Amino acid sequence: MQLYLPIAETSINIFILLGMGGGVGFLSGLFGVGGGFLMTPLLIFVGIPPTVAVATEANQIVASSVSGVLAHWRRGNVDFKMGLMLLIGGVIGSTFGVWLFSLLKQLGQIDLVIKLSYVIFLSIIGSLMFVEATRAMLRSRKAGPPKRHQHTWMHGLPFKMRFRRSRLYISALLPVTVGVLVGILAAIMGVGGGFVMVPAMIYLIGMPTSVVVGTSLFQIIFVTANATFLQATMNQTVDIVLALILLIGGVIGAQFGARAGVKLKGEQLRVLLALMVLAVCGKLGFDLVATPADLFTLHTSGGH
Repeated sequence: MQLYLPIAETSINIFILLGMGGGVGFLSGLFGVGGGFLMTPLLIFVGIPPTVAVATEANQIVASSVSGVLAHWRRGNVDFKMGLMLLIGGVIGSTFGVWLFSLLKQLGQIDLVIKLSYVIFLSIIGSLMFVEATRAMLRSRKAGPPKRHQHTWMHGLPFKMRFRRSRLYISALLPVTVGVLVGILAAIMGVGGGFVMVPAMIYLIGMPTSVVVGTSLFQIIFVTANATFLQATMNQTVDIVLALILLIGGVIGAQFGARAGVKLKGEQLRVLLALMVLAVCGKLGFDLVATPADLFTLHTSGGH
Protein backbone atom coordinates (compact mmCIF):
# COMPACT_ATOMS: atom_id res chain seq x y z
CA MET A 1 0.00 0.00 0.00
CA GLN A 2 1.85 3.07 -1.30
CA LEU A 3 1.54 6.42 0.49
CA TYR A 4 2.62 9.80 -0.91
CA LEU A 5 4.60 11.95 1.56
CA PRO A 6 4.09 15.65 0.73
CA ILE A 7 7.19 17.23 2.27
CA ALA A 8 9.54 14.35 1.37
CA GLU A 9 8.01 14.36 -2.15
CA THR A 10 8.17 10.58 -2.50
CA SER A 11 5.89 7.50 -2.25
CA ILE A 12 6.60 4.65 0.17
CA ASN A 13 4.88 1.51 1.49
CA ILE A 14 2.97 2.31 4.70
CA PHE A 15 3.73 -1.13 6.24
CA ILE A 16 7.48 -0.58 5.85
CA LEU A 17 7.15 2.67 7.83
CA LEU A 18 4.98 1.06 10.55
CA GLY A 19 7.46 -1.80 10.90
CA MET A 20 10.40 0.61 11.17
CA GLY A 21 8.54 2.71 13.77
CA GLY A 22 7.69 -0.36 15.87
CA GLY A 23 11.22 -1.79 15.71
CA VAL A 24 12.89 1.48 16.68
CA GLY A 25 10.29 2.12 19.41
CA PHE A 26 11.14 -1.31 20.86
CA LEU A 27 14.85 -0.35 20.98
CA SER A 28 13.93 2.98 22.59
CA GLY A 29 12.25 1.24 25.51
CA LEU A 30 14.96 -1.43 25.72
CA PHE A 31 18.08 0.77 25.71
CA GLY A 32 16.84 4.21 26.79
CA VAL A 33 17.81 5.77 23.47
CA GLY A 34 15.40 7.79 21.35
CA GLY A 35 16.20 5.46 18.45
CA GLY A 36 16.97 8.29 16.04
CA PHE A 37 20.52 7.05 15.45
CA LEU A 38 18.91 4.03 13.81
CA MET A 39 15.72 5.51 12.34
CA THR A 40 17.26 8.49 10.54
CA PRO A 41 19.71 6.30 8.54
CA LEU A 42 16.88 3.80 7.85
CA LEU A 43 14.71 6.60 6.44
CA ILE A 44 17.64 7.75 4.27
CA PHE A 45 18.15 4.12 3.10
CA VAL A 46 14.48 3.86 1.93
CA GLY A 47 14.71 7.11 -0.06
CA ILE A 48 13.65 9.94 2.29
CA PRO A 49 15.80 13.11 1.80
CA PRO A 50 18.29 13.51 4.74
CA THR A 51 16.95 16.96 5.74
CA VAL A 52 13.37 15.63 6.00
CA ALA A 53 14.53 12.43 7.74
CA VAL A 54 16.37 14.42 10.43
CA ALA A 55 13.56 16.89 11.20
CA THR A 56 10.73 14.32 11.07
CA GLU A 57 12.57 11.74 13.14
CA ALA A 58 13.06 14.27 15.97
CA ASN A 59 9.24 14.50 16.02
CA GLN A 60 8.74 10.73 16.20
CA ILE A 61 11.29 10.39 19.03
CA VAL A 62 9.11 12.62 21.25
CA ALA A 63 6.25 10.10 21.17
CA SER A 64 8.27 6.92 21.65
CA SER A 65 10.25 8.58 24.48
CA VAL A 66 7.05 9.64 26.31
CA SER A 67 5.83 6.05 26.08
CA GLY A 68 9.18 4.72 27.38
CA VAL A 69 9.38 7.26 30.25
CA LEU A 70 5.91 6.31 31.52
CA ALA A 71 6.96 2.66 31.67
CA HIS A 72 10.18 3.49 33.60
CA TRP A 73 8.51 6.09 35.87
CA ARG A 74 6.09 3.42 37.13
CA ARG A 75 9.15 1.46 38.29
CA GLY A 76 10.72 4.55 39.96
CA ASN A 77 13.65 4.62 37.53
CA VAL A 78 13.63 8.34 36.63
CA ASP A 79 15.82 10.96 38.37
CA PHE A 80 13.79 14.11 37.60
CA LYS A 81 16.31 16.51 39.19
CA MET A 82 19.14 15.15 37.03
CA GLY A 83 16.79 15.17 34.03
CA LEU A 84 16.08 18.87 34.59
CA MET A 85 19.81 19.76 34.54
CA LEU A 86 20.30 17.75 31.33
CA LEU A 87 17.22 19.46 29.90
CA ILE A 88 18.52 23.01 30.52
CA GLY A 89 21.66 22.19 28.51
CA GLY A 90 19.61 20.32 25.90
CA VAL A 91 17.33 23.27 25.09
CA ILE A 92 20.35 25.58 24.67
CA GLY A 93 22.14 23.01 22.45
CA SER A 94 19.12 22.15 20.26
CA THR A 95 18.30 25.84 19.64
CA PHE A 96 21.89 26.50 18.51
CA GLY A 97 21.87 23.25 16.48
CA VAL A 98 18.78 24.20 14.44
CA TRP A 99 20.37 27.57 13.60
CA LEU A 100 23.51 25.73 12.43
CA PHE A 101 21.35 23.25 10.43
CA SER A 102 19.66 26.18 8.67
CA LEU A 103 23.03 27.77 7.84
CA LEU A 104 24.45 24.52 6.41
CA LYS A 105 21.25 23.99 4.38
CA GLN A 106 21.68 27.43 2.76
CA LEU A 107 25.29 26.52 1.91
CA GLY A 108 24.10 23.25 0.32
CA GLN A 109 26.29 21.09 2.60
CA ILE A 110 23.70 19.72 5.05
CA ASP A 111 23.23 16.22 3.49
CA LEU A 112 26.97 15.52 3.58
CA VAL A 113 27.32 16.89 7.14
CA ILE A 114 24.43 14.69 8.38
CA LYS A 115 25.96 11.51 6.94
CA LEU A 116 29.52 12.33 8.04
CA SER A 117 28.30 13.17 11.56
CA TYR A 118 26.67 9.74 11.79
CA VAL A 119 29.74 7.86 10.59
CA ILE A 120 32.11 9.71 12.97
CA PHE A 121 29.94 9.62 16.10
CA LEU A 122 28.61 6.10 15.67
CA SER A 123 32.06 4.60 15.01
CA ILE A 124 33.64 6.26 18.08
CA ILE A 125 30.77 5.63 20.50
CA GLY A 126 29.99 2.12 19.26
CA SER A 127 33.64 1.06 19.63
CA LEU A 128 34.05 2.58 23.11
CA MET A 129 30.80 1.07 24.38
CA PHE A 130 31.60 -2.37 22.97
CA VAL A 131 35.10 -2.47 24.54
CA GLU A 132 33.88 -1.21 27.94
CA ALA A 133 30.80 -3.44 28.13
CA THR A 134 32.83 -6.52 27.12
CA ARG A 135 35.37 -5.74 29.87
CA ALA A 136 32.55 -5.27 32.39
CA MET A 137 31.07 -8.66 31.46
CA LEU A 138 34.47 -10.35 31.85
CA ARG A 139 35.06 -8.61 35.21
CA SER A 140 31.68 -9.67 36.56
CA ARG A 141 32.53 -13.31 35.80
CA LYS A 142 35.95 -13.16 37.43
CA ALA A 143 35.33 -11.10 40.56
CA GLY A 144 32.82 -8.94 42.42
CA PRO A 145 31.34 -5.70 41.12
CA PRO A 146 33.75 -3.25 39.48
CA LYS A 147 34.98 -0.22 41.39
CA ARG A 148 32.96 2.86 40.55
CA HIS A 149 33.03 6.57 41.24
CA GLN A 150 36.74 7.06 40.69
CA HIS A 151 37.47 10.71 41.51
CA THR A 152 38.70 12.82 38.62
CA TRP A 153 39.11 16.57 37.98
CA MET A 154 35.40 16.68 37.06
CA HIS A 155 34.44 16.01 40.68
CA GLY A 156 36.21 19.23 41.72
CA LEU A 157 33.99 21.47 39.57
CA PRO A 158 31.86 24.17 41.32
CA PHE A 159 28.03 24.43 41.64
CA LYS A 160 27.64 21.05 43.32
CA MET A 161 24.18 19.55 43.74
CA ARG A 162 22.84 16.46 45.46
CA PHE A 163 20.92 14.03 43.24
CA ARG A 164 19.24 11.68 45.72
CA ARG A 165 17.68 9.25 43.23
CA SER A 166 21.09 8.71 41.56
CA ARG A 167 22.94 8.82 44.92
CA LEU A 168 25.36 11.47 43.59
CA TYR A 169 26.85 14.77 44.79
CA ILE A 170 28.39 16.39 41.71
CA SER A 171 28.68 19.70 39.86
CA ALA A 172 25.54 20.74 37.93
CA LEU A 173 27.92 21.82 35.11
CA LEU A 174 28.50 18.16 34.15
CA PRO A 175 24.89 17.25 33.22
CA VAL A 176 24.28 20.73 31.68
CA THR A 177 27.35 20.34 29.40
CA VAL A 178 26.29 16.81 28.38
CA GLY A 179 22.82 18.24 27.65
CA VAL A 180 24.20 21.00 25.38
CA LEU A 181 26.17 18.46 23.29
CA VAL A 182 23.16 16.14 23.00
CA GLY A 183 20.91 19.09 22.05
CA ILE A 184 23.19 20.01 19.13
CA LEU A 185 23.15 16.37 17.96
CA ALA A 186 19.32 16.29 18.21
CA ALA A 187 19.10 19.18 15.75
CA ILE A 188 21.86 18.23 13.28
CA MET A 189 21.38 14.45 13.25
CA GLY A 190 17.68 13.99 14.10
CA VAL A 191 18.52 11.89 17.14
CA GLY A 192 17.40 11.96 20.74
CA GLY A 193 21.09 11.70 21.57
CA GLY A 194 20.60 8.63 23.75
CA PHE A 195 23.59 6.89 22.14
CA VAL A 196 25.75 9.74 23.53
CA MET A 197 23.63 10.44 26.61
CA VAL A 198 23.52 6.91 28.03
CA PRO A 199 27.32 6.32 27.99
CA ALA A 200 27.95 9.88 29.29
CA MET A 201 25.51 9.39 32.19
CA ILE A 202 27.11 6.09 33.15
CA TYR A 203 30.82 6.85 32.67
CA LEU A 204 31.14 10.65 33.03
CA ILE A 205 28.42 11.45 35.56
CA GLY A 206 28.56 8.07 37.33
CA MET A 207 24.81 7.33 37.51
CA PRO A 208 23.52 3.81 38.28
CA THR A 209 22.51 1.99 35.06
CA SER A 210 19.00 1.30 36.45
CA VAL A 211 18.19 5.05 36.61
CA VAL A 212 19.99 6.04 33.38
CA VAL A 213 17.45 4.74 30.86
CA GLY A 214 14.36 6.46 32.27
CA THR A 215 16.20 9.74 32.99
CA SER A 216 17.70 9.79 29.48
CA LEU A 217 14.26 9.34 27.89
CA PHE A 218 12.77 12.08 30.11
CA GLN A 219 15.32 14.62 28.85
CA ILE A 220 15.03 13.45 25.23
CA ILE A 221 11.27 14.27 25.15
CA PHE A 222 11.73 18.00 25.67
CA VAL A 223 14.93 18.46 23.68
CA THR A 224 13.54 16.74 20.57
CA ALA A 225 10.22 18.61 20.95
CA ASN A 226 12.18 21.89 20.90
CA ALA A 227 14.23 20.75 17.87
CA THR A 228 11.07 19.66 16.01
CA PHE A 229 9.28 22.97 16.62
CA LEU A 230 12.29 24.97 15.43
CA GLN A 231 12.87 22.72 12.37
CA ALA A 232 9.22 23.10 11.34
CA THR A 233 9.18 26.90 11.72
CA MET A 234 12.68 27.74 10.44
CA ASN A 235 13.42 25.05 7.85
CA GLN A 236 9.95 23.60 6.91
CA THR A 237 11.39 20.07 6.81
CA VAL A 238 8.95 18.19 9.12
CA ASP A 239 6.74 15.73 7.17
CA ILE A 240 3.72 15.33 9.46
CA VAL A 241 2.26 12.33 7.56
CA LEU A 242 5.55 10.42 7.85
CA ALA A 243 5.87 11.42 11.52
CA LEU A 244 2.37 10.15 12.41
CA ILE A 245 2.95 6.71 10.89
CA LEU A 246 6.34 6.31 12.61
CA LEU A 247 4.78 7.60 15.85
CA ILE A 248 2.06 4.90 15.91
CA GLY A 249 4.63 2.12 15.51
CA GLY A 250 7.06 3.76 17.94
CA VAL A 251 4.63 4.12 20.87
CA ILE A 252 3.58 0.45 20.67
CA GLY A 253 7.16 -0.79 20.29
CA ALA A 254 8.50 1.23 23.26
CA GLN A 255 6.15 -0.51 25.73
CA PHE A 256 7.37 -3.96 24.67
CA GLY A 257 10.99 -2.76 24.77
CA ALA A 258 10.72 -1.47 28.36
CA ARG A 259 9.40 -4.88 29.48
CA ALA A 260 12.14 -6.77 27.65
CA GLY A 261 14.85 -4.49 29.14
CA VAL A 262 14.05 -5.65 32.69
CA LYS A 263 15.14 -9.20 31.79
CA LEU A 264 18.64 -8.27 30.55
CA LYS A 265 21.73 -7.19 32.53
CA GLY A 266 23.21 -3.70 32.03
CA GLU A 267 26.39 -5.06 30.39
CA GLN A 268 24.43 -7.24 27.98
CA LEU A 269 22.26 -4.26 26.96
CA ARG A 270 25.36 -2.13 26.32
CA VAL A 271 27.03 -4.81 24.15
CA LEU A 272 23.87 -5.20 22.05
CA LEU A 273 23.51 -1.44 21.65
CA ALA A 274 27.19 -1.10 20.67
CA LEU A 275 26.88 -3.82 17.99
CA MET A 276 23.78 -2.13 16.57
CA VAL A 277 25.50 1.27 16.48
CA LEU A 278 28.53 -0.21 14.64
CA ALA A 279 26.31 -2.02 12.10
CA VAL A 280 24.45 1.20 11.15
CA CYS A 281 27.76 3.08 11.01
CA GLY A 282 29.23 0.47 8.64
CA LYS A 283 26.28 0.73 6.24
CA LEU A 284 26.38 4.56 6.20
CA GLY A 285 30.16 4.58 5.72
CA PHE A 286 29.86 2.14 2.82
CA ASP A 287 27.14 4.29 1.16
CA LEU A 288 29.38 7.37 1.40
CA VAL A 289 32.31 5.78 -0.45
CA ALA A 290 30.48 3.36 -2.80
CA THR A 291 29.81 4.38 -6.40
CA PRO A 292 26.04 4.95 -6.78
CA ALA A 293 24.10 2.68 -9.18
CA ASP A 294 22.91 5.76 -11.08
CA LEU A 295 25.43 8.56 -11.45
CA PHE A 296 22.67 10.87 -12.67
CA THR A 297 19.05 10.95 -11.50
CA LEU A 298 16.36 12.50 -13.69
CA HIS A 299 13.24 13.94 -12.04
CA THR A 300 10.29 14.12 -14.41
CA SER A 301 7.12 16.08 -13.80
CA GLY A 302 3.74 14.59 -14.50
CA GLY A 303 2.65 10.94 -14.05
CA HIS A 304 5.00 8.26 -12.71
